[in-house]
Amino acid sequence: MARIRVETVHGPVRRHIAKGLRAFNARHLGKLDYKPLTITAREGKDIVGGLAGLTARGWLYVDLLWVSDDRRSKGLGTALMKKAEAEARRRGAHGAWLNTLSFQAPAFYRKLGYKEFGKLDGYAAGHSLHWMMKTL
Repeated sequence: MARIRVETVHGPVRRHIAKGLRAFNARHLGKLDYKPLTITAREGKDIVGGLAGLTARGWLYVDLLWVSDDRRSKGLGTALMKKAEAEARRRGAHGAWLNTLSFQAPAFYRKLGYKEFGKLDGYAAGHSLHWMMKTL
């Protein structure tokens, strides 16, 4: 019988679990075409906004989008998203997805054409988590 335990060292164990899951998935989906994507907005050497995500299996996943407070509502977030979507199309992606908290940017993503496909109410401190997608 297997012993089940909470680990205290996460990195090597997490890599082992991920390797096993990737091997299992590859038997059903083929090789993973994962490519990281990082886009920055800079003024000189200063990063004033950025996007981090990846493309895989024909999809863009936007993990992080950040714009400095003094640059918000000036089109920088839209420019970062459009650049990411263009790069994703160049890589062969047909869709994009992301999640955002209710106090973050659901309305912003809706303006860019994203549609909600899931919502988790009561996620944290009375806020909800929204999953959104867009066809590219």
